[in-house]
Amino acid sequence: MAAAQEKTARVGGNGPSLTREQFMDAFHEMLLIRRFEEKAGQLYGMGLIGGFCHLYIGQEAVVVGIQMTLKDGDKLITSYRDHGQMLAAGMTPRGVMAELTGRATGYSHGKGGSMHMFSREKNFYGGHGIVGAQVALGIGLAFANKYRGTDEVSVAYFGDGAANQGQVYESFNLAALHKLPCLFIIENNLYGMGTSVERASASHELWRNGEPWGIPGRRVDGMDIAAVHEAAAEAVAHCRAGKGPYLLEMMTYRYRGHSMSDPAKYRKREEVDQIRKTRDPIEHVRQILLDAGVGEDSLRKIEDDVKATVNDSAEFAQTSPEPDPAELYTDVLLEA
Repeated sequence: MAAAQEKTARVGGNGPSLTREQFMDAFHEMLLIRRFEEKAGQLYGMGLIGGFCHLYIGQEAVVVGIQMTLKDGDKLITSYRDHGQMLAAGMTPRGVMAELTGRATGYSHGKGGSMHMFSREKNFYGGHGIVGAQVALGIGLAFANKYRGTDEVSVAYFGDGAANQGQVYESFNLAALHKLPCLFIIENNLYGMGTSVERASASHELWRNGEPWGIPGRRVDGMDIAAVHEAAAEAVAHCRAGKGPYLLEMMTYRYRGHSMSDPAKYRKREEVDQIRKTRDPIEHVRQILLDAGVGEDSLRKIEDDVKATVNDSAEFAQTSPEPDPAELYTDVLLEA
């Protein structure tokens, strides 16, 4: 009994009780996203990934912390910075990387690429290239949940650059009017493309953007997975209870440019280095685990396993066939 109590004891963070196993799982999931994105960046540089490619490096604690509070049946939808959400939702690294490289074994059979990938099986309804468009679709998913009489929740991710889009406010209105179970997540990484949020938004408290419609909101340290978990658990419970939507502003930071084609000259290298050194979400969890008595060997094994998984996904993608030319005409129209 004493051993069982020790196993479930809280080992760090600012949120509710998180077990050592939960922190270990979070470390694995966050590291998988980080290494996967680094590999995607390498493949892009080699010309094996074409088009746009927006990496999630630095923001891993947001999606992993939120995913820990969800259950099977909950719906996810996001923007084009979507690889992290895919992996957190349980989509396989092989399938995601194959889609990035335009291969037939990818989730959209090589026709969607980085920005247009879906998985009905995992209830992931895509990355979307039109800024803010996914929010309106997200409340549609929430409406379907309510119409079917389930307690399932829809999570709609969008960035600070999309926070002031008109369709976002229209979505807030409808979600509040119909008390839809939709969790709105603003991933505020401080820059919408190359423009600081302080220069682009008259409101610097984006978590309050839902107040005119009575939507409760909260600002969260998106670099601390325990804080993310605490806030998300509260928000998801609110939505499941039929109380309507909830808005969370996750204060986070992307280490890379807006996309792989962005040299990020609008900010100083010292700014990025300072965040990496003092607030990196993965290093934060690593230190929590070390302080809790987890050995370096255990963490190194996770790192080795993640590296092997990511290398396998890259090899799988590069050796998979390209789509048959006949696929050009499939998935265009639905006969109904």
